[in-house]
Amino acid sequence: MATPTKTYDFAVIGAGIAGASVAAELAQHASVLVIEMESHAGYHSTGRSAAMYIPSYGPAAIQALTRASGAFFQNPPEEFGTTPLLSPRAELMIARKDQMQALEAFYHECSTKDQLHQLTAEEVQRHCPFLKNGYANAGVIDASSSDMDVHAIHQGYVKLYKNRGGEEVMNSAVKSLTRKDSIWTIDTASGQYQASVVINAAGAWADEVGTLAGAETIGLVPKRRTALTIELPETTDFSHMPLVADINEAFYIKPDAGRLLISPANEDPMPPCDVQPDEMDIAVCIDHIENAFDIKVEKIASQWAGLRSFVSDKSPVVGYSKSAENFFWLAGQGGYGIQSSPALARYACAKVLNCPMPDDIKNHNLVADDISIDRLS
Repeated sequence: MATPTKTYDFAVIGAGIAGASVAAELAQHASVLVIEMESHAGYHSTGRSAAMYIPSYGPAAIQALTRASGAFFQNPPEEFGTTPLLSPRAELMIARKDQMQALEAFYHECSTKDQLHQLTAEEVQRHCPFLKNGYANAGVIDASSSDMDVHAIHQGYVKLYKNRGGEEVMNSAVKSLTRKDSIWTIDTASGQYQASVVINAAGAWADEVGTLAGAETIGLVPKRRTALTIELPETTDFSHMPLVADINEAFYIKPDAGRLLISPANEDPMPPCDVQPDEMDIAVCIDHIENAFDIKVEKIASQWAGLRSFVSDKSPVVGYSKSAENFFWLAGQGGYGIQSSPALARYACAKVLNCPMPDDIKNHNLVADDISIDRLS
């Protein structure tokens, strides 16, 4: 195989939302190559998102990053188009009588409590008339949440990256990573590439890529989540319905392009792969929805599954490896990667370049230690 003729400052492995966003940020400062194993970007987790921006969702670090991303979503660069990236849709967490302790803990522990409102059973019913009478004992609603245009967000970053001079190669699964004379050589299915720094944004495959580089293992666990869309009678108007979720994440339901998107909100550990929906997940989901709502699922319009990859505390892993020089981790975004991507990309870019945390992110109370790779050791 021919020796590479160009050495990039940074090679980003993975063109999903994590890789595309950090590559776009870095391309302002240096030469960048994005390496993607699929034929198009965002094939796996990014393209299979439930597409919600929820500042109250996830661990404290994710909540901080999500809040810090809000301004970007409201006023993005021109590459992201003119259609709004966010469209208001409240999130409603509901609890049966036996789940009240979990609901109260969620409310009191949430760092965006000022955006939340506690609801009685009657108020929950008014927000979601499809809910079976008497099912919910109480609820908490977050009016600051929104639907996200995931495709526009991801493609906006891809366009921004290219407009800043970034390069990409597709169909290029990484076979090996070797380092010599301070340069990484990345051997892929399409050829060899060289870079001074490798950024591991490989999603569910991040630990496998880390092993190729001789880096530490971060304990990443990909977890399958199944989702499906169902049709209701044409006379049924649910367009203004909030996303409704069980407080223990046994299910969620939300309007989606004239249909209802439902999910058992499952997290089933499995190896990284092109994951497919599981029949048992689908059956469990339908059972939960029909038990909680006055809805009879008669037709499944579509079904799919995606991988949400987590480390033990469910916060991202960001920072240079302790055992592989100039190998940078950007992994473990779980199910929060898109809603937190603008702030996380800028934070990661600053870390890669050994710069301070951006002030606006700091102002949203992100604790750097909560996402540092150091915490895992």
